[in-house]
Amino acid sequence: MTNLSVAASNGTRTAEKIKPKDRDRVIQALRAGVVPRSGIQLVQVGRAGEVNQVVQDVKRIADGGSAVRFIIGDYGAGKTFFLNLTRSIAMQSKLVVAHADLSPDRRLHASGGQARSLYAELMRNMATRTKQDGGALASVVERFIMETQASAKASGRKIGDVIQEKLLPIQELVSGYDFATVIEYYWRAFEEGSESGKAAALRWLRGEYTLKTEAREALGVRSIIDDASVYDYLKVMSRFVTLAGYSGFLVMLDECVNLFKLVSAQSRNANYEQILRIVNDVLQGSAESLGVYFGGTPEFLMDSR
Repeated sequence: MTNLSVAASNGTRTAEKIKPKDRDRVIQALRAGVVPRSGIQLVQVGRAGEVNQVVQDVKRIADGGSAVRFIIGDYGAGKTFFLNLTRSIAMQSKLVVAHADLSPDRRLHASGGQARSLYAELMRNMATRTKQDGGALASVVERFIMETQASAKASGRKIGDVIQEKLLPIQELVSGYDFATVIEYYWRAFEEGSESGKAAALRWLRGEYTLKTEAREALGVRSIIDDASVYDYLKVMSRFVTLAGYSGFLVMLDECVNLFKLVSAQSRNANYEQILRIVNDVLQGSAESLGVYFGGTPEFLMDSR
């Protein structure tokens, strides 16, 4: 790893016991010449300072704060490796992690469904410590339901009342009302054993509805996750995962150089403005329990066209 620039400070590493399955998975990945998805910390050396900065970010997110980082380096510098390492650290600290590669068809700002496509990819790749290979959205929602059931039982209250009470902070956020409505819908389907009902709710939560009329007929909501609301729903999701008992939400966006490569100057500038919005939200404290990591080559931050 060379020419990879991130903020650095002194850090230490403690010994850990390696599980046989983690060892075998890492060895198989290295033999194939790819970066292992889990256990990556076992082969990481020489980045104590940068790792310490990640740990500090994770702690800040877990305390209800926010963080944003730009991992910049030339091709082959180790950006993806470092992002995967960050992903592993975050999951071990009980954060929910979602990652996706940016591309012409998946970007932060668009009007033809490309931003919604990015959101859908992030939700498909959502991972937790116990579900590290992605597809963790359903388990996160069900953990929220199980936690609420336990709380309702302990207090002697109806679970529906407790769910509505816990979701009040969600409803106060931009785009949060319909999100809370869909979570309630999932709970009812969960209670009734309706797989089709749960599937419809998950489809909405993954941003897979393209027509508002279809979502209204299926779930009774008036909006869908679209290009204009992607970042708002990422902030809503960060609040929701904490209600489900996780420490926070980390979004990882790699291959940001594809934004630099967009032919349309208007589209390119709109995407950079969305990144600026994220940075401002973090610095101004407008995002809670949310971290966003960007990975890209130097051109990504040196657009002079």
